Amino acid sequence: MRVLGVKSGIILIFLAGLVAACQESVTRNEGARILAIGDSLMAWNSAWGSSIPHVMEEVLGEPVVDRSIRGAWMTVRDPENVEGGANIPNQYVPGEWDWVVINGGGNDLLFGCGCGRCSGMLDRMISSDGMSGQIPLLARRVRDDGARVLFTGYLRSPGLLTPIEHCKPAGDELEARLVKLASKEDGIVFVSNKDVVPSGGITYFSPDLIHPSRKSSRIIGRKLATVITQFDAR
Repeated sequence: MRVLGVKSGIILIFLAGLVAACQESVTRNEGARILAIGDSLMAWNSAWGSSIPHVMEEVLGEPVVDRSIRGAWMTVRDPENVEGGANIPNQYVPGEWDWVVINGGGNDLLFGCGCGRCSGMLDRMISSDGMSGQIPLLARRVRDDGARVLFTGYLRSPGLLTPIEHCKPAGDELEARLVKLASKEDGIVFVSNKDVVPSGGITYFSPDLIHPSRKSSRIIGRKLATVITQFDAR
């Protein structure tokens, strides 16, 4: 994995600050009942009004507060102290939410362990049985505040050679553990995106072959909105 120089690192920090500044304010969205937090899967295409939360707003006909940040990690230094910071647990703000939509973990695997020897990082996020780790801790924190948790997974890239192809085994294991969590606990729902991209579906990705194209963001946003509608109707 290429090591970034000091200049590149400074640029990345600057850009991260700009992104953080673009987080939606909860106080400006009083009355909203849906919050979205996560990494670039969630935030991508926001400049065109085509991010996953934007699409959910359009389909549901109601506001979705988007506090996701590109490059955010799922893990934090102190899971018991999540005030401030840009990582995903820090993005959550208690409120009168009915739903909190979450994604994440990919940056932890890619930059935390190079998508190689990731057993420690995986366990830190979520144990093999799905019952412990920082992801279940976040999910229970949200649920205990009165909201349902809607966790969504990452895209796959069948028939394509992408810059993160080596992350597939670790990503599949993360998803398998999330499925276990959702199957064992009330109030936590998991929606996979592993079947969104058809074989050779290059148009489902942005030019970097990592992030979702507007087409994929629309598909995922509609899928998540449908799940919320179905649960709300029960």
